Amino acid sequence: MDIVKIAAIVLSLMVAIIGHEIMHGYVAYRYGDTTAKAAGRLSVNPIVHVDPVGTILVPALLYISGAPFLFGWAKPVPVDIRTVIMNGGYKAAVAVSLAGVSYNFVLAVAASLLLGFFENPHSIFSAFIALFLMYSVIYNVVLGVFNLWPFPPLDGANALRFLAMEFRWQPVIDILNKIEPIGMVLLIVVIATPLADFFFLPAQWLIGLLLR
Repeated sequence: MDIVKIAAIVLSLMVAIIGHEIMHGYVAYRYGDTTAKAAGRLSVNPIVHVDPVGTILVPALLYISGAPFLFGWAKPVPVDIRTVIMNGGYKAAVAVSLAGVSYNFVLAVAASLLLGFFENPHSIFSAFIALFLMYSVIYNVVLGVFNLWPFPPLDGANALRFLAMEFRWQPVIDILNKIEPIGMVLLIVVIATPLADFFFLPAQWLIGLLLR
């Protein structure tokens, strides 16, 4: 069962993070940006998306250290946001920014609905499916909520910036421009301190709702 659990964790995490990146490129492609497609990054082949640190090393270290949850990332899919804006405006740029998060939340809901059919697994295979679906709910919710945080370069900050450009909210643009150079520092501070409990509250609530 340990092997089954590890396999379910690895597969659910990879589906969450790789699919997240592919969706950015796919939505950009729908708005005429062929950058990701030309680079072969719209493929479902996990090898082209694996980041040695984010997809392998970080999740492995978190698992070995007994962290309460795993986290990771794939190689960012290249997007020419100027082409997207030229073809669809700032609203299209918002759609590209939120494409990965939308994928994660849709996948979490779908996994939650399917999990009801595997409440009493009677074989190793059905146990694997049940674990895969359960971890799919957890990791997709965590990844979706995390990426909505308004810290550059996360998706939430990008979406907020393009939304502010659409409606000419200059004060919001100015604030994002000021914190952009220290965005990663702010992100690390939040994750490494009790502030993480506050920022992850929506994820805890949503996971509890989907797994009850």
